[in-house]
Amino acid sequence: MTTIATTVTAIPVLAVAVLATVFLQAQAMRFDNAPVIDIGICVEVWATEEDPKKMPTGVCALNNGVVEMDWREVGNLTSNRITYKDKATAIRASYHSTALIPQLSLWPFNEPERMTYRAVTDTGMASDPLPLSGIPGAGIPKGKYLPAFSEIEQDAAKRRALLAQPQRTLNLRVFSLASGALLLIGLFGCVVRIAVGRVLRPVEAIRREMADITEHDLARRVPVPAARNEIAALATTVNATLDRLEVAVEDNRRFVADASHELRSPIAALRAELEIATAHPGLTDWPAVVDAALADTDRLQQLATDLLLLARLDHTPTAGHEATVDLTALVHDHTARRRTRHTLITELPDHPTPVRGSRALLNRLLGNLLDNAERHATTTIDIRLTTTDHRVVLEVQDDGPGIPPEDRERVFDRFTRLDHSRTRDTGGTGLGLPTARRIATAHHGTLYATDGPAGGGARLVAVLPLQPHGTLRTTDTGADRAPSPPSVKRGTGRDPNGHR
Repeated sequence: MTTIATTVTAIPVLAVAVLATVFLQAQAMRFDNAPVIDIGICVEVWATEEDPKKMPTGVCALNNGVVEMDWREVGNLTSNRITYKDKATAIRASYHSTALIPQLSLWPFNEPERMTYRAVTDTGMASDPLPLSGIPGAGIPKGKYLPAFSEIEQDAAKRRALLAQPQRTLNLRVFSLASGALLLIGLFGCVVRIAVGRVLRPVEAIRREMADITEHDLARRVPVPAARNEIAALATTVNATLDRLEVAVEDNRRFVADASHELRSPIAALRAELEIATAHPGLTDWPAVVDAALADTDRLQQLATDLLLLARLDHTPTAGHEATVDLTALVHDHTARRRTRHTLITELPDHPTPVRGSRALLNRLLGNLLDNAERHATTTIDIRLTTTDHRVVLEVQDDGPGIPPEDRERVFDRFTRLDHSRTRDTGGTGLGLPTARRIATAHHGTLYATDGPAGGGARLVAVLPLQPHGTLRTTDTGADRAPSPPSVKRGTGRDPNGHR
Protein backbone atom coordinates (compact mmCIF):
# COMPACT_ATOMS: atom_id res chain seq x y z
CA MET A 1 0.00 0.00 0.00
CA THR A 2 2.89 2.34 0.81
CA THR A 3 4.46 1.67 -2.59
CA ILE A 4 1.18 2.34 -4.40
CA ALA A 5 0.54 5.59 -2.53
CA THR A 6 4.12 6.79 -3.11
CA THR A 7 3.92 5.91 -6.81
CA VAL A 8 0.61 7.70 -7.22
CA THR A 9 2.11 10.81 -5.61
CA ALA A 10 5.43 10.56 -7.46
CA ILE A 11 3.85 10.61 -10.93
CA PRO A 12 2.28 14.12 -10.67
CA VAL A 13 5.30 15.50 -8.81
CA LEU A 14 7.69 14.27 -11.51
CA ALA A 15 5.31 15.51 -14.21
CA VAL A 16 5.29 19.00 -12.67
CA ALA A 17 9.10 18.96 -12.42
CA VAL A 18 9.46 17.94 -16.08
CA LEU A 19 6.97 20.58 -17.24
CA ALA A 20 8.80 23.24 -15.21
CA THR A 21 12.13 22.20 -16.76
CA VAL A 22 10.70 22.31 -20.28
CA PHE A 23 9.22 25.75 -19.56
CA LEU A 24 12.59 27.03 -18.32
CA GLN A 25 14.31 25.67 -21.43
CA ALA A 26 11.77 27.35 -23.72
CA GLN A 27 12.10 30.67 -21.90
CA ALA A 28 15.91 30.61 -22.09
CA MET A 29 15.79 29.96 -25.87
CA ARG A 30 13.49 32.87 -26.71
CA PHE A 31 14.75 35.62 -28.99
CA ASP A 32 14.21 38.31 -26.37
CA ASN A 33 16.26 36.38 -23.80
CA ALA A 34 19.23 35.61 -26.08
CA PRO A 35 22.54 36.24 -24.29
CA VAL A 36 24.17 37.74 -27.44
CA ILE A 37 22.35 40.15 -29.80
CA ASP A 38 24.21 41.94 -32.64
CA ILE A 39 22.58 45.20 -33.79
CA GLY A 40 23.55 46.86 -37.08
CA ILE A 41 22.71 50.07 -39.08
CA CYS A 42 23.55 50.43 -42.77
CA VAL A 43 23.37 53.52 -45.05
CA GLU A 44 23.31 52.90 -48.82
CA VAL A 45 23.55 55.48 -51.67
CA TRP A 46 22.89 54.94 -55.36
CA ALA A 47 21.84 56.89 -58.45
CA THR A 48 18.17 56.49 -59.27
CA GLU A 49 18.91 55.90 -62.96
CA GLU A 50 21.74 53.47 -62.47
CA ASP A 51 21.48 49.84 -63.44
CA PRO A 52 19.58 48.25 -60.58
CA LYS A 53 21.85 45.21 -60.84
CA LYS A 54 24.79 47.28 -59.66
CA MET A 55 25.46 47.19 -55.95
CA PRO A 56 24.90 50.50 -54.21
CA THR A 57 27.64 52.21 -52.27
CA GLY A 58 27.18 52.32 -48.54
CA VAL A 59 28.60 51.94 -45.05
CA CYS A 60 27.50 49.80 -42.10
CA ALA A 61 28.19 50.00 -38.41
CA LEU A 62 27.79 46.86 -36.29
CA ASN A 63 28.50 46.21 -32.66
CA ASN A 64 27.30 43.95 -29.90
CA GLY A 65 24.29 45.86 -28.67
CA VAL A 66 25.80 49.35 -29.37
CA VAL A 67 25.90 51.05 -32.80
CA GLU A 68 28.26 53.92 -33.46
CA MET A 69 28.45 55.73 -36.83
CA ASP A 70 30.47 58.82 -37.72
CA TRP A 71 28.86 61.74 -39.49
CA ARG A 72 29.80 61.70 -43.16
CA GLU A 73 28.93 63.92 -46.08
CA VAL A 74 27.26 62.43 -49.08
CA GLY A 75 30.11 63.60 -51.27
CA ASN A 76 32.46 61.38 -49.34
CA LEU A 77 30.36 58.39 -50.45
CA THR A 78 31.01 58.96 -54.12
CA SER A 79 32.26 55.95 -55.99
CA ASN A 80 32.99 54.92 -59.51
CA ARG A 81 29.76 52.93 -59.29
CA ILE A 82 27.85 56.22 -59.55
CA THR A 83 28.87 57.48 -62.97
CA TYR A 84 26.37 60.28 -63.43
CA LYS A 85 27.07 62.88 -60.84
CA ASP A 86 24.39 65.21 -62.11
CA LYS A 87 21.67 62.63 -61.67
CA ALA A 88 19.41 62.31 -58.67
CA THR A 89 20.85 60.17 -55.86
CA ALA A 90 18.85 57.89 -53.49
CA ILE A 91 19.84 57.16 -49.90
CA ARG A 92 18.45 54.26 -47.80
CA ALA A 93 19.15 53.45 -44.16
CA SER A 94 18.33 50.04 -42.66
CA TYR A 95 18.36 48.55 -39.15
CA HIS A 96 18.70 44.85 -38.28
CA SER A 97 19.47 42.64 -35.29
CA THR A 98 20.73 39.05 -35.03
CA ALA A 99 20.47 36.97 -31.86
CA LEU A 100 22.73 34.04 -31.07
CA ILE A 101 20.43 31.55 -29.33
CA PRO A 102 22.03 28.55 -27.58
CA GLN A 103 20.46 25.13 -28.18
CA LEU A 104 19.93 24.04 -24.60
CA SER A 105 19.69 20.41 -23.48
CA LEU A 106 17.57 19.06 -20.62
CA TRP A 107 20.25 16.49 -19.81
CA PRO A 108 22.16 18.21 -17.01
CA PHE A 109 25.43 16.33 -17.54
CA ASN A 110 26.23 17.81 -20.95
CA GLU A 111 29.33 20.01 -21.13
CA PRO A 112 28.30 23.57 -22.02
CA GLU A 113 31.38 24.04 -24.25
CA ARG A 114 30.14 21.28 -26.59
CA MET A 115 26.71 22.75 -27.18
CA THR A 116 25.50 24.41 -30.39
CA TYR A 117 23.74 27.65 -31.19
CA ARG A 118 21.63 29.21 -33.94
CA ALA A 119 21.86 32.69 -35.46
CA VAL A 120 18.29 34.03 -35.65
CA THR A 121 17.43 37.36 -37.27
CA ASP A 122 14.67 39.68 -36.20
CA THR A 123 12.77 38.63 -39.33
CA GLY A 124 12.66 35.00 -38.11
CA MET A 125 15.35 33.53 -40.34
CA ALA A 126 17.56 31.00 -38.53
CA SER A 127 20.78 29.27 -39.42
CA ASP A 128 21.64 25.62 -38.97
CA PRO A 129 23.05 24.56 -35.59
CA LEU A 130 26.64 25.76 -35.29
CA PRO A 131 29.26 24.57 -32.78
CA LEU A 132 29.88 26.92 -29.91
CA SER A 133 33.63 26.38 -30.16
CA GLY A 134 33.74 27.99 -33.63
CA ILE A 135 32.02 31.23 -32.77
CA PRO A 136 34.09 34.23 -34.01
CA GLY A 137 34.63 37.62 -32.40
CA ALA A 138 32.77 40.69 -33.52
CA GLY A 139 35.69 41.98 -35.67
CA ILE A 140 33.83 45.11 -36.66
CA PRO A 141 35.99 48.00 -37.90
CA LYS A 142 35.97 50.99 -35.62
CA GLY A 143 36.72 54.18 -37.47
CA LYS A 144 39.86 53.87 -39.52
CA TYR A 145 41.44 51.15 -37.45
CA LEU A 146 40.94 47.41 -37.14
CA PRO A 147 40.94 45.86 -33.67
CA ALA A 148 43.90 43.74 -32.68
CA PHE A 149 43.70 39.95 -32.96
CA SER A 150 43.74 39.53 -29.20
CA GLU A 151 40.73 41.78 -28.89
CA ILE A 152 38.83 39.68 -31.44
CA GLU A 153 39.73 36.48 -29.57
CA GLN A 154 38.71 38.00 -26.27
CA ASP A 155 35.42 39.05 -27.79
CA ALA A 156 34.87 35.50 -29.13
CA ALA A 157 35.64 34.00 -25.71
CA LYS A 158 33.25 36.43 -24.12
CA ARG A 159 30.51 35.42 -26.58
CA ARG A 160 31.13 31.73 -25.93
CA ALA A 161 30.89 32.33 -22.17
CA LEU A 162 27.65 34.25 -22.59
CA LEU A 163 26.13 31.47 -24.73
CA ALA A 164 27.27 28.73 -22.33
CA GLN A 165 25.89 30.45 -19.23
CA PRO A 166 22.16 29.60 -19.92
CA GLN A 167 23.06 25.90 -20.14
CA ARG A 168 24.85 26.06 -16.78
CA THR A 169 21.88 27.87 -15.26
CA LEU A 170 19.47 25.33 -16.73
CA ASN A 171 21.61 22.45 -15.42
CA LEU A 172 21.49 23.94 -11.94
CA ARG A 173 17.72 24.38 -12.10
CA VAL A 174 17.23 20.81 -13.39
CA PHE A 175 19.33 19.49 -10.52
CA SER A 176 17.36 21.60 -8.08
CA LEU A 177 13.98 20.48 -9.44
CA ALA A 178 15.03 16.81 -9.55
CA SER A 179 16.46 16.94 -6.04
CA GLY A 180 13.40 18.73 -4.71
CA ALA A 181 11.05 16.26 -6.41
CA LEU A 182 12.96 13.24 -5.07
CA LEU A 183 13.15 14.79 -1.61
CA LEU A 184 9.41 15.51 -1.66
CA ILE A 185 8.61 11.99 -2.86
CA GLY A 186 10.88 10.45 -0.24
CA LEU A 187 9.37 12.59 2.51
CA PHE A 188 5.86 11.69 1.38
CA GLY A 189 6.80 7.99 1.25
CA CYS A 190 8.10 8.13 4.84
CA VAL A 191 4.95 9.92 6.01
CA VAL A 192 2.72 7.42 4.19
CA ARG A 193 4.68 4.49 5.59
CA ILE A 194 4.37 5.79 9.15
CA ALA A 195 0.68 6.66 8.71
CA VAL A 196 -0.17 3.34 7.04
CA GLY A 197 1.75 1.49 9.73
CA ARG A 198 -0.28 3.22 12.44
CA VAL A 199 -3.54 2.65 10.57
CA LEU A 200 -2.83 -1.02 9.80
CA ARG A 201 -1.56 -1.84 13.27
CA PRO A 202 -5.09 -2.87 14.38
CA VAL A 203 -5.42 -4.94 11.20
CA GLU A 204 -2.22 -6.80 12.11
CA ALA A 205 -3.60 -7.40 15.59
CA ILE A 206 -6.80 -8.76 14.06
CA ARG A 207 -4.79 -11.00 11.74
CA ARG A 208 -2.70 -12.41 14.60
CA GLU A 209 -5.78 -13.09 16.70
CA MET A 210 -7.58 -14.74 13.79
CA ALA A 211 -4.53 -16.93 13.13
CA ASP A 212 -4.64 -18.20 16.72
CA ILE A 213 -8.37 -18.97 16.75
CA THR A 214 -9.15 -22.64 16.10
CA GLU A 215 -12.31 -24.73 16.18
CA HIS A 216 -11.47 -25.72 19.79
CA ASP A 217 -11.08 -22.09 20.95
CA LEU A 218 -13.92 -20.15 19.36
CA ALA A 219 -14.51 -18.02 22.47
CA ARG A 220 -11.67 -15.66 21.58
CA ARG A 221 -12.45 -12.38 19.83
CA VAL A 222 -10.37 -9.88 17.88
CA PRO A 223 -9.62 -6.47 19.46
CA VAL A 224 -11.84 -3.60 18.39
CA PRO A 225 -10.04 -0.22 17.97
CA ALA A 226 -11.40 2.70 19.95
CA ALA A 227 -11.63 4.87 16.82
CA ARG A 228 -14.90 4.70 14.90
CA ASN A 229 -13.59 3.94 11.44
CA GLU A 230 -13.69 1.18 8.84
CA ILE A 231 -11.20 -0.98 10.74
CA ALA A 232 -13.36 -0.82 13.87
CA ALA A 233 -16.36 -1.80 11.74
CA LEU A 234 -14.32 -4.67 10.29
CA ALA A 235 -13.35 -5.89 13.77
CA THR A 236 -16.97 -5.68 14.92
CA THR A 237 -18.12 -7.64 11.88
CA VAL A 238 -15.42 -10.27 12.45
CA ASN A 239 -16.50 -10.67 16.07
CA ALA A 240 -20.14 -10.96 15.02
CA THR A 241 -19.14 -13.62 12.48
CA LEU A 242 -17.18 -15.47 15.18
CA ASP A 243 -20.26 -15.30 17.42
CA ARG A 244 -22.39 -16.90 14.74
CA LEU A 245 -19.70 -19.46 14.01
CA GLU A 246 -19.40 -20.36 17.68
CA VAL A 247 -23.16 -20.74 17.98
CA ALA A 248 -23.26 -22.87 14.82
CA VAL A 249 -20.42 -25.11 16.01
CA GLU A 250 -21.97 -25.49 19.45
CA ASP A 251 -25.34 -26.27 17.88
CA ASN A 252 -23.70 -28.82 15.64
CA ARG A 253 -21.88 -30.45 18.57
CA ARG A 254 -25.05 -30.52 20.65
CA PHE A 255 -26.98 -31.85 17.69
CA VAL A 256 -24.49 -34.66 17.16
CA ALA A 257 -24.50 -35.49 20.87
CA ASP A 258 -28.30 -35.46 21.07
CA ALA A 259 -28.62 -37.49 17.89
CA SER A 260 -26.15 -40.05 19.22
CA HIS A 261 -28.09 -40.23 22.49
CA GLU A 262 -31.44 -40.58 20.72
CA LEU A 263 -30.09 -43.29 18.43
CA ARG A 264 -28.41 -45.15 21.27
CA SER A 265 -31.60 -45.50 23.33
CA PRO A 266 -33.71 -47.49 20.81
CA ILE A 267 -30.68 -49.46 19.73
CA ALA A 268 -29.89 -50.39 23.35
CA ALA A 269 -33.55 -51.33 23.98
CA LEU A 270 -33.67 -53.41 20.82
CA ARG A 271 -30.43 -55.15 21.73
CA ALA A 272 -31.65 -55.89 25.28
CA GLU A 273 -34.92 -57.35 24.04
CA LEU A 274 -33.19 -59.55 21.52
CA GLU A 275 -30.53 -60.70 24.00
CA ILE A 276 -33.18 -61.63 26.58
CA ALA A 277 -35.21 -63.48 23.95
CA THR A 278 -32.14 -65.32 22.74
CA ALA A 279 -31.08 -66.23 26.27
CA HIS A 280 -34.49 -67.75 27.08
CA PRO A 281 -35.93 -68.88 23.78
CA GLY A 282 -38.38 -71.27 25.39
CA LEU A 283 -39.87 -68.66 27.69
CA THR A 284 -40.00 -65.88 25.11
CA ASP A 285 -43.19 -64.56 23.52
CA TRP A 286 -41.69 -64.22 20.08
CA PRO A 287 -44.60 -62.29 18.48
CA ALA A 288 -44.32 -59.70 21.26
CA VAL A 289 -40.54 -59.52 20.82
CA VAL A 290 -40.94 -59.00 17.10
CA ASP A 291 -43.57 -56.31 17.65
CA ALA A 292 -41.30 -54.51 20.10
CA ALA A 293 -38.35 -54.81 17.71
CA LEU A 294 -40.46 -53.40 14.89
CA ALA A 295 -41.53 -50.48 17.09
CA ASP A 296 -37.91 -49.69 17.92
CA THR A 297 -36.99 -50.04 14.25
CA ASP A 298 -39.78 -47.65 13.29
CA ARG A 299 -38.49 -45.19 15.86
CA LEU A 300 -34.96 -45.46 14.46
CA GLN A 301 -36.24 -45.06 10.92
CA GLN A 302 -38.31 -42.00 11.84
CA LEU A 303 -35.36 -40.45 13.65
CA ALA A 304 -33.00 -41.08 10.72
CA THR A 305 -35.55 -39.62 8.30
CA ASP A 306 -35.91 -36.47 10.41
CA LEU A 307 -32.15 -36.09 10.69
CA LEU A 308 -31.66 -36.44 6.95
CA LEU A 309 -34.45 -33.96 6.22
CA LEU A 310 -33.02 -31.41 8.63
CA ALA A 311 -29.55 -31.83 7.13
CA ARG A 312 -30.95 -31.27 3.64
CA LEU A 313 -32.92 -28.20 4.72
CA ASP A 314 -29.89 -26.75 6.55
CA HIS A 315 -27.81 -26.90 3.39
CA THR A 316 -30.57 -25.54 1.13
CA PRO A 317 -31.60 -21.89 1.57
CA THR A 318 -34.95 -22.54 -0.11
CA ALA A 319 -37.08 -25.59 -0.62
CA GLY A 320 -36.04 -25.96 -4.26
CA HIS A 321 -39.68 -26.22 -5.33
CA GLU A 322 -41.18 -25.58 -8.70
CA ALA A 323 -44.93 -26.19 -8.16
CA THR A 324 -47.74 -24.07 -6.80
CA VAL A 325 -49.63 -25.97 -4.09
CA ASP A 326 -53.27 -25.45 -3.15
CA LEU A 327 -53.04 -25.49 0.63
CA THR A 328 -56.82 -25.90 0.99
CA ALA A 329 -56.78 -29.12 -1.01
CA LEU A 330 -53.64 -30.27 0.81
CA VAL A 331 -55.25 -29.88 4.25
CA HIS A 332 -58.43 -31.56 3.03
CA ASP A 333 -56.57 -34.56 1.61
CA HIS A 334 -54.32 -34.94 4.65
CA THR A 335 -57.14 -34.83 7.19
CA ALA A 336 -59.25 -37.19 5.09
CA ARG A 337 -56.53 -39.85 5.24
CA ARG A 338 -55.53 -39.29 8.85
CA ARG A 339 -56.66 -41.75 11.55
CA THR A 340 -57.02 -40.22 14.99
CA ARG A 341 -58.74 -40.88 18.31
CA HIS A 342 -59.49 -37.16 18.79
CA THR A 343 -62.18 -34.98 17.34
CA LEU A 344 -60.69 -33.24 14.30
CA ILE A 345 -62.34 -29.92 13.36
CA THR A 346 -61.34 -28.23 10.09
CA GLU A 347 -62.25 -24.69 9.02
CA LEU A 348 -61.19 -24.24 5.39
CA PRO A 349 -62.01 -21.45 2.91
CA ASP A 350 -64.27 -22.17 -0.05
CA HIS A 351 -61.61 -21.09 -2.56
CA PRO A 352 -58.08 -22.27 -3.42
CA THR A 353 -55.18 -20.91 -1.36
CA PRO A 354 -52.12 -21.26 -3.61
CA VAL A 355 -48.65 -21.11 -2.15
CA ARG A 356 -45.35 -21.59 -3.89
CA GLY A 357 -43.57 -24.63 -2.55
CA SER A 358 -43.03 -28.35 -2.38
CA ARG A 359 -46.17 -30.40 -1.76
CA ALA A 360 -44.23 -33.13 0.04
CA LEU A 361 -42.55 -30.66 2.42
CA LEU A 362 -45.77 -28.76 3.11
CA ASN A 363 -47.52 -32.05 3.76
CA ARG A 364 -44.71 -32.93 6.18
CA LEU A 365 -45.16 -29.56 7.94
CA LEU A 366 -48.88 -30.16 8.40
CA GLY A 367 -48.24 -33.75 9.55
CA ASN A 368 -45.72 -32.66 12.16
CA LEU A 369 -48.10 -30.04 13.54
CA LEU A 370 -50.94 -32.58 13.74
CA ASP A 371 -48.64 -35.19 15.31
CA ASN A 372 -47.70 -32.65 17.98
CA ALA A 373 -51.36 -31.81 18.59
CA GLU A 374 -52.27 -35.55 18.75
CA ARG A 375 -49.63 -36.09 21.42
CA HIS A 376 -50.89 -33.36 23.75
CA ALA A 377 -54.60 -32.93 22.92
CA THR A 378 -57.28 -34.08 25.36
CA THR A 379 -60.27 -34.48 23.07
CA THR A 380 -60.22 -31.98 20.19
CA ILE A 381 -57.85 -30.70 17.50
CA ASP A 382 -58.81 -27.59 15.48
CA ILE A 383 -57.35 -26.84 12.03
CA ARG A 384 -58.05 -23.42 10.59
CA LEU A 385 -56.90 -21.99 7.26
CA THR A 386 -57.39 -18.29 6.47
CA THR A 387 -55.98 -15.86 3.92
CA THR A 388 -55.13 -12.18 3.82
CA ASP A 389 -54.03 -10.01 0.91
CA HIS A 390 -50.56 -11.55 0.76
CA ARG A 391 -50.44 -14.37 3.32
CA VAL A 392 -51.89 -17.76 4.13
CA VAL A 393 -52.31 -18.53 7.84
CA LEU A 394 -52.49 -22.18 8.95
CA GLU A 395 -53.42 -22.72 12.61
CA VAL A 396 -53.39 -26.04 14.48
CA GLN A 397 -54.78 -25.91 18.03
CA ASP A 398 -55.22 -28.60 20.67
CA ASP A 399 -57.04 -28.55 24.02
CA GLY A 400 -54.09 -29.94 25.96
CA PRO A 401 -52.03 -28.34 28.72
CA GLY A 402 -50.49 -25.77 26.35
CA ILE A 403 -46.94 -24.44 26.17
CA PRO A 404 -45.63 -22.09 28.88
CA PRO A 405 -44.66 -18.65 27.51
CA GLU A 406 -41.00 -19.12 28.48
CA ASP A 407 -40.83 -22.36 26.44
CA ARG A 408 -42.63 -21.21 23.28
CA GLU A 409 -39.40 -20.51 21.48
CA ARG A 410 -37.41 -23.32 23.05
CA VAL A 411 -39.73 -26.00 21.67
CA PHE A 412 -38.37 -25.21 18.20
CA ASP A 413 -34.84 -26.19 19.24
CA ARG A 414 -33.75 -29.63 18.11
CA PHE A 415 -34.19 -32.53 20.55
CA THR A 416 -36.05 -30.24 22.97
CA ARG A 417 -38.89 -31.88 24.88
CA LEU A 418 -40.77 -30.44 27.82
CA ASP A 419 -40.68 -32.29 31.14
CA HIS A 420 -44.18 -33.77 30.83
CA SER A 421 -43.27 -35.30 27.44
CA ARG A 422 -39.94 -36.90 28.36
CA THR A 423 -41.12 -40.45 28.13
CA ARG A 424 -40.24 -43.03 25.59
CA ASP A 425 -43.81 -43.98 24.82
CA THR A 426 -45.39 -40.53 24.52
CA GLY A 427 -42.47 -38.16 24.07
CA GLY A 428 -41.32 -37.62 20.49
CA THR A 429 -37.77 -37.32 19.24
CA GLY A 430 -37.79 -33.55 19.62
CA LEU A 431 -37.38 -32.98 15.88
CA GLY A 432 -41.01 -32.51 14.79
CA LEU A 433 -41.47 -28.79 15.50
CA PRO A 434 -37.87 -27.84 14.52
CA THR A 435 -38.40 -29.61 11.20
CA ALA A 436 -41.74 -27.85 10.68
CA ARG A 437 -40.21 -24.43 11.37
CA ARG A 438 -37.31 -25.15 9.02
CA ILE A 439 -39.79 -26.12 6.27
CA ALA A 440 -41.75 -22.89 6.84
CA THR A 441 -38.53 -20.88 6.68
CA ALA A 442 -37.52 -22.63 3.44
CA HIS A 443 -40.86 -21.47 1.99
CA HIS A 444 -40.19 -17.84 3.06
CA GLY A 445 -42.66 -18.17 5.93
CA THR A 446 -42.69 -18.39 9.72
CA LEU A 447 -43.93 -20.77 12.43
CA TYR A 448 -44.54 -19.76 16.04
CA ALA A 449 -46.46 -20.94 19.12
CA THR A 450 -49.09 -18.97 21.04
CA ASP A 451 -52.10 -19.41 23.33
CA GLY A 452 -55.41 -20.79 22.16
CA PRO A 453 -58.41 -18.47 21.79
CA ALA A 454 -59.89 -19.62 25.11
CA GLY A 455 -56.55 -19.40 26.92
CA GLY A 456 -56.08 -23.17 27.07
CA GLY A 457 -54.11 -25.56 24.91
CA ALA A 458 -51.41 -24.76 22.40
CA ARG A 459 -51.85 -23.05 19.08
CA LEU A 460 -49.17 -23.35 16.39
CA VAL A 461 -49.41 -20.79 13.58
CA ALA A 462 -47.67 -21.15 10.21
CA VAL A 463 -47.66 -18.09 7.94
CA LEU A 464 -46.74 -18.54 4.26
CA PRO A 465 -46.74 -16.06 1.34
CA LEU A 466 -49.86 -16.25 -0.83
CA GLN A 467 -49.51 -16.70 -4.58
CA PRO A 468 -51.96 -15.03 -7.01
CA HIS A 469 -54.90 -17.29 -7.84
CA GLY A 470 -54.02 -17.31 -11.53
CA THR A 471 -50.72 -19.13 -10.85
CA LEU A 472 -52.30 -22.37 -9.64
CA ARG A 473 -51.14 -25.19 -11.95
CA THR A 474 -52.18 -28.74 -12.57
CA THR A 475 -48.76 -29.96 -11.42
CA ASP A 476 -50.18 -29.77 -7.91
CA THR A 477 -51.83 -33.16 -7.51
CA GLY A 478 -55.28 -32.79 -6.01
CA ALA A 479 -55.50 -29.12 -6.91
CA ASP A 480 -58.21 -29.80 -9.46
CA ARG A 481 -60.50 -31.17 -6.80
CA ALA A 482 -62.99 -28.80 -5.22
CA PRO A 483 -62.14 -27.97 -1.61
CA SER A 484 -64.50 -29.22 1.03
CA PRO A 485 -66.58 -26.77 3.06
CA PRO A 486 -65.88 -26.24 6.74
CA SER A 487 -66.60 -29.50 8.44
CA VAL A 488 -66.33 -31.44 11.65
CA LYS A 489 -64.75 -34.86 11.40
CA ARG A 490 -64.30 -37.46 14.07
CA GLY A 491 -61.57 -39.99 13.48
CA THR A 492 -60.99 -43.40 14.98
CA GLY A 493 -57.86 -45.42 15.45
CA ARG A 494 -54.72 -45.21 17.52
CA ASP A 495 -52.51 -42.20 18.12
CA PRO A 496 -49.47 -42.08 15.77
CA ASN A 497 -46.04 -40.93 16.91
CA GLY A 498 -45.94 -37.13 17.22
CA HIS A 499 -43.39 -34.52 18.13
CA ARG A 500 -43.00 -31.54 20.36
